[in-house]
Amino acid sequence: MKEEASPDFRLTGKVAVVTGGSSGIGRGCAGFLRDMGAEVVIVDIDEKRGRRAADELGGSFFPCNVTSSADCEQAIREIDEALGRIDILVNSAGVIVRKDVVELAEGEWDLVIDVCLKGTYLISKYAIPVMVRTGGSIVNIGSGWGLKGGPKAAAYCAAKGGVVNLTRAMAIDHANQGIRVNAVAPGDVDTPLLRSEAAQLGVDPTEFLRESADRPLRRLGTPLDVAKAVYFLASDLSEWVTGAVLVVDGGGLA
Repeated sequence: MKEEASPDFRLTGKVAVVTGGSSGIGRGCAGFLRDMGAEVVIVDIDEKRGRRAADELGGSFFPCNVTSSADCEQAIREIDEALGRIDILVNSAGVIVRKDVVELAEGEWDLVIDVCLKGTYLISKYAIPVMVRTGGSIVNIGSGWGLKGGPKAAAYCAAKGGVVNLTRAMAIDHANQGIRVNAVAPGDVDTPLLRSEAAQLGVDPTEFLRESADRPLRRLGTPLDVAKAVYFLASDLSEWVTGAVLVVDGGGLA
């Protein structure tokens, strides 16, 4: 029997929580999910930019340091009290330090691991008990460097590699609760985070961005490129997809 295509894969009526949603990939994801009908909640440590982004999107903002268990528990509790549900969680909060293990200070290692990996664990820990009431989708933002190594990014590669396998473990553990868990692995995306890498490495930013665009599709990614992939994994378009890692990098990893 031929199946009919669904006429509507919009996210109307769904609540989407995006960590690190005040800028970069997180902001792009929040904007696109809003455009597709979701009620967007931005969770970020930067209150000024977070509130501005939420106001621009007509959504909500909740301050949170994703490395703090108390902050994450409080933010999720307040979101649940205010909106009554969480259908989509996008774990996008992240930082990068461009150093090898010899150069890297222990505190820098801890910062990158805590924000990128521990933060994904902590927000998910408190969001999943809310999400089980309706079922839903978690999309973790990984990286191409979570699938292969990269120069002078030891902590970031370790953290994003952890995010990739954490995604798989969560997908196994929570499938029977109606929660799908997937990851997007972006390549170089034109964001403030990417531009900060040039400063950290002490290289010309124009040349750095030009080299970053050297991939088969011949350009840098944009937050919208990543947001479209996140939407696919968050929506019913991917209702039989869990534990997957979707590479979005213009062919760079290939």
